Amino acid sequence: MSSLRNPRGRRPLSGVRVLVGRARHQAGALSGELRKLGATVLEIPFIEIRKPRSFKPLDSALLNLGGYDWLILTSANGVEAMWERLAKLRLTKTKLTHLRVAAIGPATKKAIERRGVSVNVVPKEYVAESVVRSLRRRVKGKRVLLVRAKIARDVIPRELCLAGAQVDVVEAYETVVPESSRTRLRNALANLRRRPHVVTFTSSSTVRNFVDLLGSGRTAGIGGIRLASIGPVTSSTLRELGLRVDIEATEFTIPGLVKAIAAAVSSDRN
Repeated sequence: MSSLRNPRGRRPLSGVRVLVGRARHQAGALSGELRKLGATVLEIPFIEIRKPRSFKPLDSALLNLGGYDWLILTSANGVEAMWERLAKLRLTKTKLTHLRVAAIGPATKKAIERRGVSVNVVPKEYVAESVVRSLRRRVKGKRVLLVRAKIARDVIPRELCLAGAQVDVVEAYETVVPESSRTRLRNALANLRRRPHVVTFTSSSTVRNFVDLLGSGRTAGIGGIRLASIGPVTSSTLRELGLRVDIEATEFTIPGLVKAIAAAVSSDRN
C-alpha cells in the first residue's frame, strides 16, 4: 500500500484496487461508494443468500403476530424475506401496528421504514450487544419475535431471555458459500498485477466463507493485502481464524467502512 501514489487533485482511492465480497444483490452500495472515491472495484461474493429449507416456523410466527409485543430484525435480508412471506400469506402491515420494532442498524431501519412501518429502537452501536443494552429494561414479561439468518450469534435471544422476555427465534434466510466464487477468488489473489490492495469484510459470514473459498493453508497467500472490517464482531472473527485486522470502521456501516479505508490509504500515502 505504501507504494501507491495519489497526485494532487485525484480522488482519495485512485489507484487502489478493492475486493468487495458482499452478496451479489447487496454489493452495489459498497462498490458504488468506493468507486466515487476513485477505487477500482472487483466484486466476488463470499456469501449467497438462500431461502430456508422450510418457511413453516416463520409463517407460523407471522400468522400469530398478535401474540407478540416486540419484533427485532437484524438485517435488510431479514426484512426482505419477512415481507415476502407477509405478502405470500396475504398479511398487511396493519398486522404489525401494535408491535414495538427494533432494527440493528440504519440499513435495516431504512428497509423497514421503506415498507411503511415505524422503527422504535436503533442501538447506538450496530451489534447484538448494543441491541441487548437498548432493550434489556423494556422486555421483561414481553413476547419477542426475532427474525434472522439460520446461522447467527445467540447473544440477543440469550440475554433477552435472562432479562425476563419470552423470545421466539425464526429463520428467514440462510447464507451459504457460493461455489462459483472459489476459482475466481483464487485467480484474483494469484494475479500479482491485478490482485486487490484491500479486501472488505461486512460480516462474520463473509470472513468464514472467504477462508473456506481460499481453502486450507492458502491464507498465507494474502500477505501485503489490507483486510478491512466493518466492526468489532467481524474483526473478532478475522482474528479467530488467524487473519489480521488492518482496517476497522469506527461506525459499523457501509459508509463507515468506506471512510475507514479512505483514511488508511491517506495515512499510507502521507
